[in-house]
Amino acid sequence: MLSKKNSWIFYDFGNSAFATTVIAGFFPVFFKQFWSAGVSAEVSTARLGIALGIAGLIMAILAPFWGRKSDLSNQRKSWLMSFAALGISATAVLGFVPEGHWAMAIFFYCAAYIGFEASLIFYDSLLPLVTEAKNYNKVSSQGYAFGYLGGGLLFILNVLMVLNPSAFGLRGKVQAIQVSFFTVAFFWAVAAIVLYRGVLESATESSVEKKKLLAIYKDVIQTFKNLMQQKKIFYFLLAYWFYIDGVYTVFTMAVDYGLSIGLQDTDLMKALIVTQLVGFPSALGFGYLSQKFSVYKLLLSCLFVYSLVLLFATQMQTGFDFMILAGLVGLVQGGIQALSRSYFTHLIPQGKSAEYFGFFNVVGRSASVIGPFLVGAVTYFSGSARLGLSSIVLLFIVGAFFLLKGPGPSSDQKAY
Repeated sequence: MLSKKNSWIFYDFGNSAFATTVIAGFFPVFFKQFWSAGVSAEVSTARLGIALGIAGLIMAILAPFWGRKSDLSNQRKSWLMSFAALGISATAVLGFVPEGHWAMAIFFYCAAYIGFEASLIFYDSLLPLVTEAKNYNKVSSQGYAFGYLGGGLLFILNVLMVLNPSAFGLRGKVQAIQVSFFTVAFFWAVAAIVLYRGVLESATESSVEKKKLLAIYKDVIQTFKNLMQQKKIFYFLLAYWFYIDGVYTVFTMAVDYGLSIGLQDTDLMKALIVTQLVGFPSALGFGYLSQKFSVYKLLLSCLFVYSLVLLFATQMQTGFDFMILAGLVGLVQGGIQALSRSYFTHLIPQGKSAEYFGFFNVVGRSASVIGPFLVGAVTYFSGSARLGLSSIVLLFIVGAFFLLKGPGPSSDQKAY
């Protein structure tokens, strides 16, 4: 049986398969070519965009409530397992959705997406239970690192299945993608079981736990007011909202950008694999660096590197250039995500981890709003996809500004 720390890390190893294979890899393409076959790309994109917008709104409204409720009952692990079960089941069902049934595909995809994102609220909030405060940065980085490794390894297998279905006893590309959804669900389920058995949490029953819905929402509103009054937390969340928007925009729009400048889809698949594999040692490396340098400064360094990456992207010409870009993104993507989580963990009051991580995840998951709009608007008015992508640098600049504006790290707290 794994230790509680390794059990926690293993969940990231398994559930990241959903982010890589389903979200970034196969679902967007399969939705257009299989479930929305016969309609224009614009209609297909609109359907998916509206559905994901609704899913994001549900998360924004309910995430702080879920976090507060789980904190009151000290049952964060149980909530995690409930949402993981939702995500796992919905992912598996995607493998059975018939061709042309786009509404059914969207319904189960959104259910899986909500299960995935909501489970991460409680997963993040368990960090203080699996390690000491001095090791938050290291363990958080290890979680993201093995998430990149797990997601990358399964994605490689899934890509091989799609490229050569007969070698796996499959009839063709369609069946290979359908089976890929099952492999993701299995991978995720195993990781959830490992976490459930390895991370212990003593549930407590109290009169506080039995608060009614309205009372809990009043608590959430009060938490928001408290956040506004705590400068470190407020400015960090404001900075995080801008720079993570840029990070997610690069992640979600890189493939579209590559296609718009004439690159082949095979190059894009290879690039996604490179990002995952480079992200593994890189996230571990940032965990090591956090023991030597201030996390505050490392975050600023990541934003600087991201800005250089985008400037490089504007000069990109070939598939090999795109591979280099993917490697550079992988170099800092895991680091900035892991360090943001551990930095925030240091800031939150004791006993309120899930509640505060509810807001943290709302901020993170409600991002990717300004970035895509900015890229689209600049591209439309300038007529240049390269200039459009470079506009994301503004988000990193604004994020760095608010990070600098907030109170800096305490001299007696190296972890910051």
